[in-house]
Amino acid sequence: MGTSFVRLTRLCPACLPPESPLCRPLFQSSTSIMVRAHPVPLDSDMSVNFTVAEIRKIMDKKHNIRNMSVIAHVDHGKSTLTDSLLSKAGIIASAKAGETRATDTRKDEQERCITIKSTAISMYFEMSEKDMTFIKQEKEKGEVGFLINLIDSPGHVDFSSEVTAALRVTDGALVVVDCVSGKKEALNVPRRPTCLLARERKKSMNEMILPSNYLFSVCVQTETVLRQAIAERIKPILFMNKMDRALLELQLDQEDLYQTFQRVVENVNVIIATYCDDEGPMGVVRVDPTDGSVGFGSGLHGWAFSLKQFSEMYAAKFGVDVDKLMKKLWGENFFNPKTKKWSKNKAEDNKRSFNMYVLDPIYKVFDAIMNFKKEETEKLLEKLEIKSKLTHEELQQEGKPLMKAVMRNWLPAGETMFLMIVVHLPSPVTAQKYRSEMLYEGPLDDAACTAMKNCDPNGPLMMYVSKMVPTTDKGRFYAFGRVFSGRIGTGMKCRIMGPNYTPGKKEDLYEKPIQRSILMMGRYIEPIEDVPCGNICGLVGVDQFLVKTGTITTFKEAHNLKVMKFSVSPVVRVAVEPKNPSDLPKLVEGLKRLAKSDPMVQCMTEESGEHIIAGAGELHLEICLKDLEEDHAQIPLKKSDPVVSYRETVSEESSQMCLSKSPNKHNRLFMRAVPMPDGLSEDVDKGDVSPKDDFKIRARYLTDKYEYDITEARKIWCFGPDTNGPNLLMDCTKGVQYLNEIKDSVVAGFQWASKEGILCDENMRGVRFNIYDVTLHTDAIHRGGGQIIPTARRVLYACVLTASPRLMEPVYLVEIQCPENAVGGIYGVLNRRRGHVFEEAQVVGTPMFHVKAYLPVNESFGFTADLRSNTGGQAFPQCVFDHWQTMQGDPLDGASKAYTVMQDTKKRKGLKEAMPDLSNYLDKL
Repeated sequence: MGTSFVRLTRLCPACLPPESPLCRPLFQSSTSIMVRAHPVPLDSDMSVNFTVAEIRKIMDKKHNIRNMSVIAHVDHGKSTLTDSLLSKAGIIASAKAGETRATDTRKDEQERCITIKSTAISMYFEMSEKDMTFIKQEKEKGEVGFLINLIDSPGHVDFSSEVTAALRVTDGALVVVDCVSGKKEALNVPRRPTCLLARERKKSMNEMILPSNYLFSVCVQTETVLRQAIAERIKPILFMNKMDRALLELQLDQEDLYQTFQRVVENVNVIIATYCDDEGPMGVVRVDPTDGSVGFGSGLHGWAFSLKQFSEMYAAKFGVDVDKLMKKLWGENFFNPKTKKWSKNKAEDNKRSFNMYVLDPIYKVFDAIMNFKKEETEKLLEKLEIKSKLTHEELQQEGKPLMKAVMRNWLPAGETMFLMIVVHLPSPVTAQKYRSEMLYEGPLDDAACTAMKNCDPNGPLMMYVSKMVPTTDKGRFYAFGRVFSGRIGTGMKCRIMGPNYTPGKKEDLYEKPIQRSILMMGRYIEPIEDVPCGNICGLVGVDQFLVKTGTITTFKEAHNLKVMKFSVSPVVRVAVEPKNPSDLPKLVEGLKRLAKSDPMVQCMTEESGEHIIAGAGELHLEICLKDLEEDHAQIPLKKSDPVVSYRETVSEESSQMCLSKSPNKHNRLFMRAVPMPDGLSEDVDKGDVSPKDDFKIRARYLTDKYEYDITEARKIWCFGPDTNGPNLLMDCTKGVQYLNEIKDSVVAGFQWASKEGILCDENMRGVRFNIYDVTLHTDAIHRGGGQIIPTARRVLYACVLTASPRLMEPVYLVEIQCPENAVGGIYGVLNRRRGHVFEEAQVVGTPMFHVKAYLPVNESFGFTADLRSNTGGQAFPQCVFDHWQTMQGDPLDGASKAYTVMQDTKKRKGLKEAMPDLSNYLDKL
């Protein structure tokens, strides 16, 4: 190309020339790296950086740009797979691909082995002339170079807002599915009801109709992100990852592996067909191995293939057409080696073409190397023509290291994925034709929307900012987004419109010049004069006018680009305050920066003055609090525990008959508290026992199941709190005068007491209060509600205090799936958090274990992260509320855990922290 390149070898930044981009550190949270694939040895550490002029030149070739994101369930191998692309582009050494996880740029991402922030990387790739013929969409004449902007997104549901932000600025998605997990899930997950709808739609796609016993094998989060992608009109391609585990761990035979692949392909197509209309603007969207839009391989080991590679290999050998052969290598196609004939029927001598021509060579390589068959390995290396590609050191290895080196050189993953991305994902020109109408809020025939549809660099500027990226300059952010039409450049005066902008009004609108337009290269930036439509870039100076997202335009009549819809909501809340009160202004400023830095998090101030942070889940909240303390506010913080509700109960019958006198001393109530039998509270919750039941039928049920006295069971005055809670007020009196006249007042006192318990104002649960005697003034005026209600409340509190009061806490049922070697780590984490395992079983046909445990909700904060760090990121829990459990220890004993919880709750509610005194509630005759 005649341009000079900076060659980066194993030099430290101090050794580099001062104009090198490596000498300008940017920020910890990366956004993009620009590099060029270059003919350097794959196992070198060398990479070649572009000149800015060359990058700018590629940006004008809008037909040769691909904006795509990598999406999948957590731990299915997105970042690991992305390494293969980076090694192909020369950023990381081939031998380190799969282990580096270069897109996990934050320290906590590397430590936790999960992606937290979406990270963009741009790569240049040149295609061979023969491969160019496979591209069906329009392409630049005489140009074989392609610019690929890839965004690696998180998989954890807590960070799905980052996925949404990534999808908005891209046009295609690489959906990664763990094929081992796919097999595992198929054994456990029930059928989805949407199959019927999808089946009807798939008939139009000439696909196999699903059998009635069909089981889904795509994880829940995979479906969620795929649904988000379809909603944003993003075209998907599929990659089935972790094939090495299927061969080495599960040791599946060829037919089982084919069936696993077939099932995953069908499942993904079912989800696509369910959420995407074939007659819509995108046309028929599907993934199909026979057209090369499905890849198979191992991101960790750096090898992958699509049917295209094997078709080309055999087409050259047999002299047949590549496209025809690709269609023969999948589905119900069988070949008879004896008669040399193809068939659609499975017979004794017929072999499935995929197994025979694709899997068989791979299985032979694995078998020869992993079983140390040296002679066979030598023959295979020569036959596959890869011996010359291996270094002397690699040839000396054996077992898994040799297998990785052989497979990586025979079927390089980067090559396969680059071809899939370029051939099957749309260019901005293709995608914006059908995406613009969905993205634009205004009329579809105005100048802005027309320019977006045509991806017109000479039309009015339309840019969407999808997220803010922190800079090294504290409190400042780069606005990261996509230019849909026109061009944006340094010094250009633009209209910056926030999400609340209404055309014709001034609210949420600023007319300001862009300070700088920049290329974001991971931790480094490079100023660029302007960026044309179809590209992703960063802007300096816009962060002052936008909170999280917005639209930037030069067209006065332009409407906004639609606000992103997130698939999760910020539901977990925690209160923060500075340890040093003088740091409060820093906290307020830090919360503003935190709100900017994360697409999802909400920062609010309560009426009490408390500062509340709300996140999508406990892991999301944990990351936000860490960022606030270490980066945004940089002050030590006091953080409240996540708000958890407790219940108050009793553990035995009251030790004495409790008496309370009314304020005028003329009325007396005598009562006791008794714990309800196990299971009755749950029956009340479920509605099996309710205040609406016929009292005779209800009394018989209580007598038969819980051995209640039938006479007393017929005299239940009410349930509480809220007249339907799991506490009972029973009349056990005999021959008391005027009793019915005070019934409403006693019931009101009972509702009050059961809603705000004596210990820490929490609801009561599982307590039966028995009224044994009542002494009342003969004159009705002296036994009114004002006298009876507070008296009833006092006697109920006295009953609880004399019946060994206890606190109850909510408990999660936790389901965890993990490999056998991670089970020990799970036990350790659960034991530390007062959880316990009650079921453990191996999933049939896999090395995975299914663990079920109980975990107190109060202990679940930080549980996921703790579990990951103790199991190397291999175990992922799903938590659902299961039951209430009595906490060990007396809450009135200052040394117990229950006492600490009680005091913390009181403090949070602003109640007196002094212990309740029985003498305030219990009167003497």
